[in-house]
Amino acid sequence: MIAHVKGIIEEKFGSNGLIVDVAGVGYEMLVPAYDFENCLLGEERKFYTYHQVRENAEELYGFSSLVAKKMFELLISVQGIGPKAGIAIMSLAEAEEVRNAIANGDVKFVSQAAGVGKKSAERVIVDLRDKVGIPSRYGATEVKGVVETAEPDEAMDALMALGFTLKEATTALEKIDSSLPLEERIKLALKK
Repeated sequence: MIAHVKGIIEEKFGSNGLIVDVAGVGYEMLVPAYDFENCLLGEERKFYTYHQVRENAEELYGFSSLVAKKMFELLISVQGIGPKAGIAIMSLAEAEEVRNAIANGDVKFVSQAAGVGKKSAERVIVDLRDKVGIPSRYGATEVKGVVETAEPDEAMDALMALGFTLKEATTALEKIDSSLPLEERIKLALKK
């Protein structure tokens, strides 16, 4: 299993394809729209990866944060949602917005992803609503036209690297002031 790839962005193709050069080896991967838009040719980037091996193909999916990768893995655990549909849903907005939409039961938001119909969106909501934690804000989520990314939540990534699930990490950090230093946020979350 390939856990992450760190290298130079060599090529961008299609609407979400990248080739990342790692010590002379080019890894082709598909990424969500917000990662694709924020990658510059020649820039060094790290992607957390999901490696799918099928009978006749191997595909690599990349994410700029561990939270986004875990959200993608939750999405593809839903019956009828494969990696391409998962990337399409993750391309609607940043990972926290996708998580928030699912927590709010926003079927309209999820069904706007390419290849995801209303029934599949409803299945995503039913299967994942209890697994993604409480909403960070209430109400409908908007699909971003030009995606502006917030910095990935490093405290969330750190907790997940320590073995927390997405829901547990979200719950642990929900009442902790996000303006506190990273180390302090992690310590307070671990005390809960």
